[in-house]
This record gives sequence, structure tokens and C-alpha cells, in this order.
Amino acid sequence: MPGPECLNLSRKPQTNMAKLVFRLKYVPAEEAEAVRSLLHEHNIPFYETDAGNWGISMAGIWVKENADVEQARRLIDTYQQSLANENRFEETPSILESLLQRPVISLLALAFLAVILYFSLKPFIFFGQ
Repeated sequence: MPGPECLNLSRKPQTNMAKLVFRLKYVPAEEAEAVRSLLHEHNIPFYETDAGNWGISMAGIWVKENADVEQARRLIDTYQQSLANENRFEETPSILESLLQRPVISLLALAFLAVILYFSLKPFIFFGQ
């Protein structure tokens, strides 16, 4: 059994741990690459982890130095704000416009929906007959 000299409880914990600055789950590849290049341009040392084989690990970009964490977060926040401003002005088509762009597929989808609805409600409509 180890003696008390083996248990050095007065030792200070490591103060320079890596910090997560960007989660990569559900992030498009273009955005992740832009964040990587942004950190490279500003000479911020970082490393990247993936989700692993089963997708249960933390996929993210980690900054190695505590002094660089705030700068990295500011850069990423600024980039994401500019990305949001660009996407804000894109006009999305309405449902009617989407249906009119592909009329054949829209009619087939509506017919399929009507068939499923008919067979789903048939036992309740003709219950007493």
C-alpha cells in the first residue's frame, strides 16, 4: 500500500488546458474549414477532435493556449455574425412557388398523401357498416 508521500494533494492542477471554442456537430464542412483557416491566419494554435466511430465523442476545435481563447471566440463570433447577415437576405420560396416549380412531383405527392389518408381513415368512417 502506498504511503502518504505518494499522494501529493498539494500539487496545483494543470492551468493550461485546451478549451473548446467551436463544436463541429451539425456544422457544414465549408463553415468548419473557414473557422480552421481563420485560426491559421491569426496564428492561433488549435487541434481538432472528431466524433469517433460511434459518433458519441465531442467533435470540436480546441485552442491550446488559454491566452488565445478569447481572441479565437471573438474571431469565430464575428465570422458567424457575418455569415448570418449574408444568409438573412436570401429569399426562400413559398410553398406555392415550390409546388409550381415541380408540378408533376407535387401532384404525385398529393395523390400518395390522399391514398394514405384514405386507408388510415377507412376503418373509422365505415366502422358501423
